[in-house]
Amino acid sequence: MSLNEDSDGERIQEPRRWRDNGWTAQVVKNEDDDGWAVAMTPDGRVEPALVGPWTMGRDKKNPKPLDTAAFNTLVKTASEFVRRSQQQLHAQLHQSLVISHGDERVTVTLDIEPDEENPSAVLGARGAGDEVLAQVPVAPSFKLTRARAEAWAAAGFSAESVRRG
Repeated sequence: MSLNEDSDGERIQEPRRWRDNGWTAQVVKNEDDDGWAVAMTPDGRVEPALVGPWTMGRDKKNPKPLDTAAFNTLVKTASEFVRRSQQQLHAQLHQSLVISHGDERVTVTLDIEPDEENPSAVLGARGAGDEVLAQVPVAPSFKLTRARAEAWAAAGFSAESVRRG
């Protein structure tokens, strides 16, 4: 198994291209200026997860070659970027807040399923003992706010009150 072979899953260590630890780093000409960029692509993906500037070499013309330390730093940075992006997407698709309803604290949730052909969303309410108080379908564009959650609770968690609000 050669380090420079380009078959799937093989480790590659070239001056402008490295593959290891589930990632490929590719140094490319930066189209916006005279510099260089490095694209970090997770294995199995076509599009890079992260593209950033890359250092010029000593000749101020060609890029600095990739090495183990640089590649490991790039993997760490790209992995963290992907993790944060996934957390942000999860937070957008699964929202919750706690409101007071009578003498009870109620957790109101909005869960969005971003299916390309048939997106959907469910607005839910759970009581203090985690019992389901209500679940109603809403538009995926529904915006969960404290005021809307409180108005829904005041209307007895009715589906009709959500559609009007």
